[in-house]
Amino acid sequence: MKIAVHPRVVKYINGSGDKERIVEHLKALEDDPFTNRSGADIKKLSGKERDMFRLRIGDHRFEYFVDDDTVWIDEAFRRGRGYR
Repeated sequence: MKIAVHPRVVKYINGSGDKERIVEHLKALEDDPFTNRSGADIKKLSGKERDMFRLRIGDHRFEYFVDDDTVWIDEAFRRGRGYR
């Protein structure tokens, strides 16, 4: 699988201060975007128009979906902001 990252997510990652750690966990989604692993909690979200997943890395949250052979990372935010 390959990973596609929305430009607003790239901006968030660059300004986060945890860039190396975040990029490492996002790259791990290429191998398996559905299973939890150490330091990265994955949960399927309900109430969305497509099957969306949430990746939790510390205080950072990333929403993504899988389409064919691509993981599309669509949203990024800190823990306190919540989900839309």
